[in-house]
Amino acid sequence: MPRTLRPGQRAELYVIDVDSGESRLVFESSTLLFEAPNWTVDGEWLIVNGDGNLYRIAVAGGEPEQLELGGVPPINNDHVLSPDGSSVFVSADDGHLYAVPLAGGSARRVSNDRGRGFHHYLHGISPDGATLAYIGLEKSADGTTLTNVYTIPSAGGTDVQLTDDEHADDGSEYSPDGQWIYFNSERASTTPGHAQLFRISGETLEQLTFDERVNWFPHPSPDGTTIAYISFPPGTLGHPADIADVRIRLLTDPPRDLVTLPGGQGTMNVPSWSPTSTHLAYVTYPF
Repeated sequence: MPRTLRPGQRAELYVIDVDSGESRLVFESSTLLFEAPNWTVDGEWLIVNGDGNLYRIAVAGGEPEQLELGGVPPINNDHVLSPDGSSVFVSADDGHLYAVPLAGGSARRVSNDRGRGFHHYLHGISPDGATLAYIGLEKSADGTTLTNVYTIPSAGGTDVQLTDDEHADDGSEYSPDGQWIYFNSERASTTPGHAQLFRISGETLEQLTFDERVNWFPHPSPDGTTIAYISFPPGTLGHPADIADVRIRLLTDPPRDLVTLPGGQGTMNVPSWSPTSTHLAYVTYPF
């Protein structure tokens, strides 16, 4: 079921100038819980999900406009835009990935049938638009939940599994040059939930963060100069909603906090950079 706002809670969509650290409110609602902003390639619109649907909101401000999903089941907060701006790829509640023309028309299922209990959660698309990076969630024979990094051609085709172990992975996203896939994982920690940032290219795996906080959803800037990510307080399990001390950080040395906010799940799950790499979009959920 789609998330809903708690009594007295609001959803607020902001854009932040990463140089100055100044945020500007774009839209707010006390009735619709919207999540996970993507920036369109022309820099004019933000794409968000809410109540199982997809909306666009002008960066300059204004009311949300619902987008036609072409017969796709209700969607969640994992969605990305094609580099040419013609389509949006979405993760639906039936566990599958779909390509939806932004100009309208019938959707196309991208993902394969991998058995009951396997769900695809989309996070990235290659710079040439040819390949999607997603997290595959499945139940093992003993009931354990496994999450690993996969890719699949955006036109449909054979899945490629990049990680294959018991460590919790999420947030797989391509670098601007297409050579790396960034993701968060608990593979370096003996403490449950202590996710850090990694990147993988072929057989090469590199860890990028080493601090006590719980770090999720790495988003490389389009110009390749930095990484934005969500940082939860130490001891956080998973990526919950409605956490008071959630930080959006840049991967510098030391990490630079852009903003501290009430949020978490839905704040910045997917690529949220402006095409110019000068701004980020995010959602807060004050109550």
